[in-house]
Amino acid sequence: MSARSDGRAAAGGHPVSDADPFSREFFNDPHRIHEELRETGPVVWLMRYSVWAAARYEQVYAMLNDWQAFSSAACVGLQDFRKEKPWRPKSLVLETDPPLHDRTRLVLNRVLSPAAMKTLRERFARAADTLIDALLERESFDAIPDLAEAYPLTVFPDAMGMPPENRRFLLPYGNMVFNSFGPRNEFFAEAVADAEPVLAWLQAQMQRDALAPGGFGAQIHAAVDSGELTAEEAPIVTRSLLTAGVDTTVSGIGAAVYCLARFPDQFARLRQDPSLARAAFEEAVRHGSPVQTFFRTTTRPVELGGVPVGEGEKVLMFLGAANRDPRRWERPDEFDIARRTIGHVGFGAGIHACVGQLLARLEGECILSALARKVGAIEITGPVRRRYNNTLRGLAGLPVTLRRAA
Repeated sequence: MSARSDGRAAAGGHPVSDADPFSREFFNDPHRIHEELRETGPVVWLMRYSVWAAARYEQVYAMLNDWQAFSSAACVGLQDFRKEKPWRPKSLVLETDPPLHDRTRLVLNRVLSPAAMKTLRERFARAADTLIDALLERESFDAIPDLAEAYPLTVFPDAMGMPPENRRFLLPYGNMVFNSFGPRNEFFAEAVADAEPVLAWLQAQMQRDALAPGGFGAQIHAAVDSGELTAEEAPIVTRSLLTAGVDTTVSGIGAAVYCLARFPDQFARLRQDPSLARAAFEEAVRHGSPVQTFFRTTTRPVELGGVPVGEGEKVLMFLGAANRDPRRWERPDEFDIARRTIGHVGFGAGIHACVGQLLARLEGECILSALARKVGAIEITGPVRRRYNNTLRGLAGLPVTLRRAA
């Protein structure tokens, strides 16, 4: 599997690649193929899926910031909603463009505003301290289910106003959604194999009467009363937050813990200055890029890096490759918590940038701050297992031992 330039290009002799970015081989080692794609050209034709691909930062950033030419409304995955029926009602935030996007996004921006995050900080920090204290008592555990999953599955549903039962269904549902952005391959089939109880549970959680007063969910539904959303739209907007509120944060926290364990000099720097917790999480998102890829669909003939791309073409953006593009970053493969990460695309960019990024940053900062203040060392003590997903990059298992700070 490699990127190469040859005579089988789509049109005009442009570079092509036989890489499969939705394969187990690719997920095990994406960085080598990322480099090949970046060096092959600003835009490359992926033969297996008959789509264009952009792996350089310049082109990815430009596409994210030009919704007029690179639309999300036809699906941010491989599927084309102009030709195929969505497997579930499409998102009114992620899979729409203005003006509908602006109306639904305005509601979520208010619910997840900086002011709202301030009201949650103390509660989130206290929950992080409690979790790390409990894990220090155990010393050895799996940092994915016991830390990276356990923390968001506590604080996020509480903030949503969700009941305590079956909160773990958020993980398999997110796995379905993010797998659906790729082809209907083995990973998607596994994700939807036991979908019925999960989808039934999620359908119930979207409704107004399931959500406690004062939480994010109730605030979204309150937009019906003010005329900002219709009664039919509010549950779907609530679903958007339920979809994006856990999986990406789990992958981000997992990546941060993994990096701090592998780069003890950086953990030592964080311990010396716990105020770097936010910067450490930001660098982990750049370095690990939990959301690896998203698609856009061209609305007119365009040029990307001098390469002509026709109207109605799918273009796959490699966010993970852009976040390690040496044209944009010095020493891109190094994890450096003092790095200036402004401009990374780990949370996207433009009008479709991750709506929950302030929430994810708060969670990441709180948990890394607790680690910095309470833990003296993080040691990986067993085989690390990769999680396979068509869109997300993360770990399924990370056995660690924590040593209490002196």
